[in-house]
Amino acid sequence: QVQLVESGGGLVQPGGSLRLSCAASGRTFTNYAVGWFRQAPGKEREFVASINYRGITTTYVDSMKDRFTISRDNAKNTAYLQMNNLTPEDTAVYYCAASMTTLTPTQLSRYDYWGQGTQVFVSS
Repeated sequence: QVQLVESGGGLVQPGGSLRLSCAASGRTFTNYAVGWFRQAPGKEREFVASINYRGITTTYVDSMKDRFTISRDNAKNTAYLQMNNLTPEDTAVYYCAASMTTLTPTQLSRYDYWGQGTQVFVSS
């Protein structure tokens, strides 16, 4: 079992930035790729970014790769999502997830463990 806890969400004005954190406990964090997903009200959960177990390889959805950066610190068992130049369309609950793979999956079904989510609200 891997337990994941997201933090760092909140209210931010358009153009602002947030850094989300995903703290892991349980099984060895370095065995897992980490992904970030988001779900806006009334919409399906969608892929945002993923990072491999070593933190070397990353994958982003094209529409966000210029504004969002995924990273991880295996010594701290924590992954991050830096989000810049936020817009109201980024308002969603953001989830981190862990997948036992050496790749950087984009599909929800590839992930074995999920956090409870952190709310991001972008509004003036």
